[in-house]
Amino acid sequence: MSAPISAAVAAPPVTLPARRITLDTGLTLALLAAAAAAPTVLTLVGAPFWIDVINRALILALAASSLNFLVGAAGLVSFGHAAFLGIGSYAVGIAAFYGVEDGFTQLALALGISALWALASGLVVLRTRGVHFIMITMAFAQMIYFLLVGLEEYGGDDGLTIDMRSQFPAPLDLDDRLVLYYVTLGALALGLAVLVLLRASRFGLVLTTAKESERRAAAVGFDPFRYRLVAYVIAGTLCGLAGFLNANFSTFVTPEMMSWSRSGELLFMIILGGVGTLAGPLVGATVFLLIEEVFGSLTIYWHFWFGLFLIAVVLWARGGLVGLITRRGR
Repeated sequence: MSAPISAAVAAPPVTLPARRITLDTGLTLALLAAAAAAPTVLTLVGAPFWIDVINRALILALAASSLNFLVGAAGLVSFGHAAFLGIGSYAVGIAAFYGVEDGFTQLALALGISALWALASGLVVLRTRGVHFIMITMAFAQMIYFLLVGLEEYGGDDGLTIDMRSQFPAPLDLDDRLVLYYVTLGALALGLAVLVLLRASRFGLVLTTAKESERRAAAVGFDPFRYRLVAYVIAGTLCGLAGFLNANFSTFVTPEMMSWSRSGELLFMIILGGVGTLAGPLVGATVFLLIEEVFGSLTIYWHFWFGLFLIAVVLWARGGLVGLITRRGR
């Protein structure tokens, strides 16, 4: 990781002024309201294709928000977080492969397996810090990646097609594109609300204290390891929820979605939007996909232009795009 990006990740704002928190929350609510109105507007203007783009952005925003919670509240920069996105997706795909199409069962599998993997891997990775933590989280993700590549029964490297989306009682028909869209939007809103409550609670305060000084947190009677482990499990479970939604959106899962490069993209989204901010993952995911769609239609080297834009944001927009917006708002 380059020095500017490392600094952007390692030094998120810990205590924000009340005015900035208000602007950040207000921006998040405005974006969610805009997302709620987007299908109607896009249908009226004859651009329904963008509904799917926004739906994908909402799914990625949920995954990025779970990573943002780790980075912003606990100071844990994971380079293997996309593994939970893949686990949630494969839980749906493999269950459907064996004829289990009940949505509640698939959802329970996605969340439960993600939480168990987060717990098992967290007991190991959380004993490291800094670059060692980054590398060992990536190593665990690559273990899952190569395991699924080698399972030819589930498609191996070619991936697994899901013939039928998760089945829920009416009116939750995920085969309806608009229903799936608003289920995704609701899941994102609920996930953000949970993360806000966690960060404002005593639990979040201990996480922030341990991030600033682990020795100080231990001295007043708290075990930083236990709090970080719980945070790691919560973040992994939320990302597993994003994987569940992603599988139903794309009806296709592949090991590539849990590679280290996907984890890097999630990290880039929160850096782009603003580490430690509430609206940052949503802004970052939306801008990332807009650049992919616009520049991707012009050249296969769209990552080059995204890289230039990311460098510009890191160098000249302290606090990411949300930091830039809130400063202008003040």
